[in-house]
Amino acid sequence: MSALFRLTSRAVALQRSLVASQAATLRASRSIKTSPKKDETIVAPTSVTTEDFANPSPKNWQSYGFDYKDQAEDRKATKSTFFVTVTLCLVWGTFYWAYLPDTQFRDWAQREGFLELRRREQAGVDLVSPDYVDPASISLPSDDDLADTEIII
Repeated sequence: MSALFRLTSRAVALQRSLVASQAATLRASRSIKTSPKKDETIVAPTSVTTEDFANPSPKNWQSYGFDYKDQAEDRKATKSTFFVTVTLCLVWGTFYWAYLPDTQFRDWAQREGFLELRRREQAGVDLVSPDYVDPASISLPSDDDLADTEIII
């Protein structure tokens, strides 16, 4: 993670220096002067060396909000906070939540259903009683109401 931050800050520094050099080049090439003045000479922009790229200056340091005065303490607090948040809370919290006991008794209901099916099979009784619902309480449409409706069973 820290390598990503370093790479990003170096890339931003390189991008800023390239933009600055392009802007200076554009300003230098666009200035057309018709009268002799003191600033007729054009100064070439300084190029970025490998030392500048390898050691970016911390003058544009932005705090992550943990320590506004010390960059090292700010980075250390940021990394430890993200470690605790991601690793301990998200990873271990999800692991703990996934292996909690069954508080809704879903597994219990399924076990009871299997036990009841086994008991009925051993007793030789129907698995589901045909009189589970009283047939007199069910109102079915007549054959005239159904007419040509296809009935799929």
